[in-house]
Amino acid sequence: MKLRSVYLEQFKLERQGTTLVRELGYKNTCQFYLVPSNIFPISYSLRHALLWEDMAKSSFPFPSSPCSLHILYLILSIFICCLPFTDQLSFQISRFDPAATNILYQGDAGPSFGAIEMNNVNYLCRVGRVTFAERVRLWDSRTGKLSDFSTHFSFIIDTQGATTYGHGIAFFLAPVGTEIPPNSSGGFLGLFNTTTRDLANNQIVTVEFDSFPNPEWDPSFQHVGINNNSIASAVVTPWNASLHSGDTADAWIVYNSTTKNLTVFWAYLSEPGFKQNSSLSYAIDLMKVLPEWVTIGFSSATGQYGERHTLQTWEFRSSLDVKEIGGRTSRKIKIVAGVTVLVVVVITGMLVASLVVWRRKRRVKENPEAKNLTSINDDLERGAGPRRFSYKDLALATNNFSNERKLGEGGFGGVYRGYLNDLDMAIAVKKISRGSKQGKKQYITEVKVISRLRHRNLVQLIGWCHDQEEFMLVYEFMPNGSLDLHLFRNKPPLTWAVRYKIALGLASAVLYLHEEWEQCVLHRDIKSSNIMLDSSFNVKLGDFGLARLMDHELGPQTTGLAGTFGYLAPEYISTCKASKESDVYSFGVVALEIATGRKSVNPLGGDTQMGIVEWVWDLYGKGRLLDAVDERLQMDFEVRQVECLMIVGMWCAHPARNLRPLIRQAIQVLNFEGQMPDLPPKMPVAMYHVPTPSSSANDPLVTFSSIEMGR
Repeated sequence: MKLRSVYLEQFKLERQGTTLVRELGYKNTCQFYLVPSNIFPISYSLRHALLWEDMAKSSFPFPSSPCSLHILYLILSIFICCLPFTDQLSFQISRFDPAATNILYQGDAGPSFGAIEMNNVNYLCRVGRVTFAERVRLWDSRTGKLSDFSTHFSFIIDTQGATTYGHGIAFFLAPVGTEIPPNSSGGFLGLFNTTTRDLANNQIVTVEFDSFPNPEWDPSFQHVGINNNSIASAVVTPWNASLHSGDTADAWIVYNSTTKNLTVFWAYLSEPGFKQNSSLSYAIDLMKVLPEWVTIGFSSATGQYGERHTLQTWEFRSSLDVKEIGGRTSRKIKIVAGVTVLVVVVITGMLVASLVVWRRKRRVKENPEAKNLTSINDDLERGAGPRRFSYKDLALATNNFSNERKLGEGGFGGVYRGYLNDLDMAIAVKKISRGSKQGKKQYITEVKVISRLRHRNLVQLIGWCHDQEEFMLVYEFMPNGSLDLHLFRNKPPLTWAVRYKIALGLASAVLYLHEEWEQCVLHRDIKSSNIMLDSSFNVKLGDFGLARLMDHELGPQTTGLAGTFGYLAPEYISTCKASKESDVYSFGVVALEIATGRKSVNPLGGDTQMGIVEWVWDLYGKGRLLDAVDERLQMDFEVRQVECLMIVGMWCAHPARNLRPLIRQAIQVLNFEGQMPDLPPKMPVAMYHVPTPSSSANDPLVTFSSIEMGR
């Protein structure tokens, strides 16, 4: 079923709450539709509308004459049209009059030639806000009744021909008296700032048309989103501002208090054949989120890039007003009828739910892994960000996983390049080999962890698929591949400036994982082949299949040994306890690889190998640290930065866990904001307890040295 755009002409009112409209067709043909007024509040003689095409077709025995009567329900109207609207609060503004008192302006917003210009396009980092002057009753604390409402508005986003622009416009419901927060320009859309963006006591619901994806909280594409008490959208769908720059958009937002469903759908007058997904729904009980009385309005903002936001028209209709009528016989009849319908729906729902639960339990009993997969489906499909793909979608995107699209082969499967037409973006698809139980476990771990992370230096998970016994992860495509290809393969050498930028970007990613997210994330497999590079050689740390979550205050955790030889901290190998310090050790090894162009472990001849940490430390002790620098740089580097990166690398890879820095301290030194560590000229040899089932303070100690290690 797809949306099609038509022009509708209001004909007459057929019954209360329903509007009879006429579709203007080809060669003066016409068709009529009964449309619930609360869904499609028509106020002009000619209105652009959206019709669900499959519903409009003859799936019912309608007459085939040119002017036959069709009953067409728009999205969710089956439920909403059954709800009588009494004492409606409504307004319709087709032209914004500067002298009118029913609209309040804040920030840059102001009336201009019958419309509202939301932002001053002559400046950057601007905020504008428009609100309806009267407060709106969302629910009745006396009766517990929740309001239905619908709003229709038209707006224009003009990117002014720029290739980079932002940030967008949003409709919002918030407590009465809400003001523009300070420092809320850019991606905050004038609604939040760094302090308030995720507060538990926020009371705000928004529908955003976001033209600039902020990597900290947005998906990687422009989108329409519904936000619940947060700057991060709860649900999103792709949308592109540049494709409709300067075009008038018509948007409808509808809330059904019975189903607790908030729906937004939109269309463009300039594009009757608009085929993209132009609707979005989200289940939310507004009584639990917002106060009884709210302010409604629009907010928009620009950041380092600009665009023009213009509000042209606005209509609003609500089923609750200050004068709520109660105690009438007709209302009691309606309540009884409503309760009866509700009981039938609940009983039917319980039967269906019981059947679903029974089938799930049976499937889990037959396949224990199904429990984890079902949980992932439930969690991710309720959340924002990554979406679920079908096997067919990904097969089409990768030319049926052809060898020509293969980017590489890992321990648990292949990686393929693909292209998603609906998102207009290149992707990388990680396909787990059939029968790889360990690969499936890592798949589950990676989906659970990375789907919740948002940082500019982490690979963005676009979606996932476990369909037809196939397990796949979909990432944004990295044109420059992984770091190891540039350090150890026959690719042109990276310049020193790019290398130092990569080291800082990787450190920033580790800082986010260790300290800045809500839980501490131990990556456990930081290595050059897991560090991806985008088109500008920005770092994107990936492969979270071995990652573990833990509370920030906890120390090393027994996780079992996992990772890659050469990047593993000595105490981790000895005790099997992963920690922030073991991740920092891996970062130190990568830092030395970046500076030297050598692998973490290098052959000395025969079966003997030397670790890069030992090799660099030996040169450091001899006063020949610069001899370790990658020869391919041909001495074209900043000596101060080279020495700093290698010393920080040795510091992070110190054999003694307690003598390694926090990643924050390493970043300070790399930015020349902290004191350079004073390392001994000879690499220390660390000592660790041998883990035994009955370990004690008297347990024997073993020494661990990375000087020589067998294959």
